[in-house]
Amino acid sequence: MTLRRFAFMLAACLAFAGKANDMVDTVGRRSNMIQDYYLTQFRLKAAERRARLDNVRTKADAEAYRQDVRKRLAESFGPFPEKTPLNPRITGQLSTEKLLIDKVIFESRPGFQVTGLFYRPKQISGKIPGILALCGHSSSGKNAPWYQDVAQSLALRGYGVLMIDPVGQGERRQFTDAEGVRPGVFDHNMRGKQLALIGEALCTWRLWDAIRGLDYLLTRPEIDAGRLGVTGTSGGGTLSTYLNAFDSRLTMAAPSCYITTQLRNLENELPADAEQNPPRLAALGCDMADFLIAAAPRPALILAQDNDFFDPRGTQQALEDARKIYTLLGKPEQIQIFTGKGDHGYSAAHREAAGKFFNRYSGLSSNWAESPDIQRFKVEELNCTPNGQVGGRDIHAIMQELEASRRPEKAGDSAAILRQILQIGEVPLPDYRVWRTQVQRVEPLLCLNRFGIETEPGIVVPLKQLTPSQRFQLRSKPRAILFIPHLSTSPELKELGFQPDGKTDFFCLEVRGIGESRPAECNIRENDFFCSYGSDFLYASCAHLLNRPYLGRKVYDILAAVRLLKKQGAEEIHLIGNGQGSIAAALAAVLSPDVKQVTLYHAPLSWRQMVNSRVVRWPFSAMPHGILRKIDLPDVYRDLRSKNIRLIAPWDAAMRPCPPRQLSAAVRQYRIPCPVLPTAGTPE
Repeated sequence: MTLRRFAFMLAACLAFAGKANDMVDTVGRRSNMIQDYYLTQFRLKAAERRARLDNVRTKADAEAYRQDVRKRLAESFGPFPEKTPLNPRITGQLSTEKLLIDKVIFESRPGFQVTGLFYRPKQISGKIPGILALCGHSSSGKNAPWYQDVAQSLALRGYGVLMIDPVGQGERRQFTDAEGVRPGVFDHNMRGKQLALIGEALCTWRLWDAIRGLDYLLTRPEIDAGRLGVTGTSGGGTLSTYLNAFDSRLTMAAPSCYITTQLRNLENELPADAEQNPPRLAALGCDMADFLIAAAPRPALILAQDNDFFDPRGTQQALEDARKIYTLLGKPEQIQIFTGKGDHGYSAAHREAAGKFFNRYSGLSSNWAESPDIQRFKVEELNCTPNGQVGGRDIHAIMQELEASRRPEKAGDSAAILRQILQIGEVPLPDYRVWRTQVQRVEPLLCLNRFGIETEPGIVVPLKQLTPSQRFQLRSKPRAILFIPHLSTSPELKELGFQPDGKTDFFCLEVRGIGESRPAECNIRENDFFCSYGSDFLYASCAHLLNRPYLGRKVYDILAAVRLLKKQGAEEIHLIGNGQGSIAAALAAVLSPDVKQVTLYHAPLSWRQMVNSRVVRWPFSAMPHGILRKIDLPDVYRDLRSKNIRLIAPWDAAMRPCPPRQLSAAVRQYRIPCPVLPTAGTPE
């Protein structure tokens, strides 16, 4: 049997698969490996940052540290778009006994509309302080009852308060009900991973909305430009923290239920949302406290809760870091903390603490008691639009335009481009371990032998060999097949089938994060690796912060395994990938001269297709930041034509089989340069 024909034989042997005993993976042998690996990486970054901060001893040192932090944060978030006309309009007005509420729409980018509510007292004498209030994750956004309470409690005490809908929430949903993507976290994470492909970041989009919200606030004749504050909780606390660091027009800030440390988040298995993972932030040596330091010594109040999932121990550490800089700058009293006795959220106690803080630095009365005059409106009463959705251009439309305008022709060597984007250097020859107790007889023909390959310190991935009898040492025939599964080896072997011919050795590699090395952390829905708060998202986010793409680490595992097989006797290696494993397999094949043939089952056709599609189910780990600025998958497939690449039964952006007609159209649209077979048949 030739290696070329083997790829098609896999799908033809289901009869054997049906007779064989179930091949059940031993899940959990390495289930904490990925968590421990990233904890090590983040602890190293935290120690490096700690050493820098410890060397800050004088006022001049503090000034230098603050300026350095600002540059690092700008590198993570930037660049920002140009400011364009806001084109604001008021679409309606509500009132209570003491307040007026304007329904406002403005454009943060051309055609990209932001809905908001501007609260102000009916009785105003002179200019009043302004507060930009930012929402956390709520499907109804600014209209949620608890956010009404925040805005009204401040406005009743003499503030002009603008509360805007975050993108993906309230009247700014990016997906319809029929598309099945819920507002808030799920919306953000879907668009966040798509933006990453074109080198954009959702945190920057959200921050830009807030900057333009401050621009609108300053157009109001009631507002005193010398007294501007920001507050918000959860996702709004995140955005308040960002805005305070980037916009010097603010004079005071009170972020709620966000500030802790990145390390505490990871230790507690908290997969923060897409906008809470700025690209390269950890690699640049920054932590959450540095957002406060960037604004030092402007007055800031950290609002925390003693039972928050944003760990209050980390909050205290962030406070101490920031207070050191504030103290050296001569303003230790201007960084404060209030910790409530409750769970995550902007409580009445937070409202009181924030109100007293804002009063102190805006010159209003320091007296504060929870007002009895708050009048909640029904959610629909506060809508700025007739149907509850603003419409206009959404992120997806603008993202497609940006991708098209920046699309380069691939320049240079693909291997060099991929090594740079994926952060892959030289791959040393790995050692291997024999997992004897894991050997399993697969009746009646095969034995599944397990070896552990240490691809880098802390990472040992399973390499499985199918043989007629038990093997205690790793050996390979001159011809070898290396299979990279989608999720787990055994069920996929059953699905695809396998029949040894005695001339070719068959190996399966479960790269980090799948199979027996599937993380035990964060799988909020059993066996759902790809959900918004699943393990793939968590560790892809960690990799995103560290500027070491998770996909690059999976490719690294394959390259190490190829080197080992070559050392153990393999001369011709046929690399077969399935599903998400097909992406890593294709990239590894470009980088390894030892791979002679490539077959990809259920592969995506293009990263650009993922940008063009409204809903993308491929995991975050499959979308390295900025890769579409340099290369696309068709470029990779073109470079693999010399290795007889075949795409078999490709999946679309939703990870579903492509119907033949749609597949043909997509092959033409994305200029796929290699043979594509619509089904897993057995052609010659």
